[in-house]
Amino acid sequence: MNTMEDFFKSVLEQDRAPVVLCNLEHTVIYMNPAADERYKSRGGIELLGKSLKNCHTAYANEMIDKAILWFKASRANNIVFIFRNNEENKDTYMIALRDDTGNLIGYYEKHEYRTNETGNLYDMP
Repeated sequence: MNTMEDFFKSVLEQDRAPVVLCNLEHTVIYMNPAADERYKSRGGIELLGKSLKNCHTAYANEMIDKAILWFKASRANNIVFIFRNNEENKDTYMIALRDDTGNLIGYYEKHEYRTNETGNLYDMP
């Protein structure tokens, strides 16, 4: 019998966009295959268990800390636009992760690509 966790993990594993989950100590606790591939030059899956802050500039780390404080200030504060990549036509967001009671437990980086899909509907070669 599959658990809800199995389903959620499968959603993340199949996502074509990188997903990196961190706890409140900024430790990388999960990377999906797309994130492993995207961040290969920085160590890929070897980043698990390490601080996300080691991969960012001082300014980015300062902004991460500010976002965490903002997330903690209200349960309604859950998403922050953090980066626009025109070359890849994507926006990147930092998103709060909360437990069942609404307490902040971590965060993740979400990539949203703006390029229209070029494949045919239900194309299953």
